[in-house]
Amino acid sequence: MSLFGKPKYTVVKIKKKEMPDGLWTKCEECFETLYNKTLEENLRVCPKCNYHFTLDAVSRVNLLMDKDTFKEFDADMLAADPLEFKGPKTYIEKLDQDKKATNLKDAVITGEGLINGHRAVLAVTDSRFIMGSMGSVVGEKITRAVEFATAGRLPVIIVSGSGGGARMYEGVLSLMQMAKTSAALAYHHRGGLPYLSVLTNPTMAGIMASFAALGDITLAEPKALIGFTGPRVIEQTIRQKLPPGFQRSEFLQEHGMIDIIVNRKNMKNTISLLLDYLANKGV
Repeated sequence: MSLFGKPKYTVVKIKKKEMPDGLWTKCEECFETLYNKTLEENLRVCPKCNYHFTLDAVSRVNLLMDKDTFKEFDADMLAADPLEFKGPKTYIEKLDQDKKATNLKDAVITGEGLINGHRAVLAVTDSRFIMGSMGSVVGEKITRAVEFATAGRLPVIIVSGSGGGARMYEGVLSLMQMAKTSAALAYHHRGGLPYLSVLTNPTMAGIMASFAALGDITLAEPKALIGFTGPRVIEQTIRQKLPPGFQRSEFLQEHGMIDIIVNRKNMKNTISLLLDYLANKGV
């Protein structure tokens, strides 16, 4: 028995100071908690480990093109629903959902402008829109952009960021875009005109099996996942453990598939230097 009786406690409830959502992002590579404003100022690259977060298509255009020089092509082109696809969501519902989420009409932006004074045609895919997959609109817009460059004897830069390949919602109409974009680039190449392919995280499947793999010079951001089928599926198929870093930019550069790995902050100047060099070589 306590000499002074049972002690009394006063329970004090302390409310945690609420922190607004959307201020912090955890790095997927080093797990550092990053202040969003700092991350944006650093072009969405982790200042601690150099991990390159995905970048939306509009931001990518602003990063690469000289200010107020970009003129967009086919901005109002919209996808149809040729198969009247139905599933948990219809294709039309999926398109509407991603249009609202991204402010884009489809998964690519194309146009022309200046890169450090060099006139060039640019196309950028956006992984936020149905994983950046290639339907008839993506294929048509890229093909038209390349044909415009061929007619105007301009270089082409395509920045690929796609976790999806051909868009299943459109069936064979989507698959044929792989051949169509590749054929347009073949005519561009025959004209002695340069095509720079920039691979970002992720660049996979039908995108990598078509225009993304056809660059006269292939650049990539660090540690980007690049390939046709993901490493987990490959391991399950061949029943073997893949080498460390398999399908990352650095691994592919070592094996001759990528020419240059470039940090995002240096990408515009690197492309500009390459365009200078190729112009002087008459390519």
